[in-house]
Amino acid sequence: MIKKDGQDGKALLRRASILALITIFYNLAEGVVSTYFGISDETIALTGFGLDSFVELLSGLGIFHMIERIKKGKKEEYGRFERTALTITGIAFYILAIGLVFSSILNIYFGRTPTSTFWGIVISLVSISVMWILVRMKLEIGRKLNSDAIVADAKCTKACMYLSLILLFSSAGYELTGIGYLDSLGALGIAFWSFKEGKEAHEKAKKHEIEPNERAFG
Repeated sequence: MIKKDGQDGKALLRRASILALITIFYNLAEGVVSTYFGISDETIALTGFGLDSFVELLSGLGIFHMIERIKKGKKEEYGRFERTALTITGIAFYILAIGLVFSSILNIYFGRTPTSTFWGIVISLVSISVMWILVRMKLEIGRKLNSDAIVADAKCTKACMYLSLILLFSSAGYELTGIGYLDSLGALGIAFWSFKEGKEAHEKAKKHEIEPNERAFG
C-alpha cells in the first residue's frame, strides 16, 4: 500500500525507472550479440530475434520517458514522445515481420540451412531467465502503483520471453535433428509475434490517454 505522503509511490517509480533502463540496455546488448551470431551462423531465427530486440529498445525508451514524466507529477498518459515512439515501433515491427516471412520462405524453397544454432540456444536461455525476472518485478510495481502503462510494459516483456522460447525450440530442434527448415519455422514464429506487437503498439499510440493514477503521486 502506498503511503499518503507518496514516499512509497516515489520509491516504486524509481524502481520502475531502473527496470526500464535495464530493459533498454539489455535489449541493446542482446540485439548486437544476436544479430552478430545470427549473420555469422546464417541462422535467420537468431538474426530476426536480434533485430526484434532493437525494435523493443524503441518501445522501452517510450516507457522510460513516460515514467520520468510521472515522477515529475504529470498524469499517466501517452505524450507526444511516447506516441511517436510507439508509432515508429509499430512500423518497425511490421517491416521486420514482412522481412522474416519472405526470408523464411526463400530459405525453405532453396533449402538453406544454418551452419550452427548453438548461440541461438545460449542466447535464448539467457533471455528467458532475464525476461522472467523483469516480468515479475514490473508486474509487482505496476500493480502496486495501479499503473496501466507499467503493467502493459510487463506484458510486452512477457511477449519477449515467448520469442525467446520460440528461438530456443527452433535452435535446439535444429541442433538435435539437423532439419534445416526448423530455423525458418522459428523465424516465422518470431514474425508472427512481431506483427502482433506491431499491432498492439499502433493501438497504444492511438489511445491518447490512460486513466490517471493519482495514488502514484502521493
